[in-house]
Amino acid sequence: QAQLVESGGGLVQPGGSLRLSCAASGSIFRFVNLGWYRQAPGKQRELVASITSGYTTNYADSVKGRFTISRDNAKKTVYLQMNSLKPEDTAVYYCKADASNYGGAQGSYWGQGTQVTVSS
Repeated sequence: QAQLVESGGGLVQPGGSLRLSCAASGSIFRFVNLGWYRQAPGKQRELVASITSGYTTNYADSVKGRFTISRDNAKKTVYLQMNSLKPEDTAVYYCKADASNYGGAQGSYWGQGTQVTVSS
């Protein structure tokens, strides 16, 4: 069974940093395109950052210059380094992977979400 497992969320003060990780397990063989999304209470889920198989990155305007997405294909892991955090970054963060399994079939997978709370 394919799974994405996120870690690294928590409570941090404004101006602080967190690093989120999302690791694939089970039948996921190869990452293609990857993304981090977030959903705050009462709001729609939004794309925060994405990275393609060719390492092209894209960021929401609200996080440009503060967040960095990266990937380690050998570890089948995607990261989100978050610096200079603001209270408005508070949300549940989800990773999403377009990936192929060992049978060659491609699909989209979501992590279970990790809570990030920025508060003093």
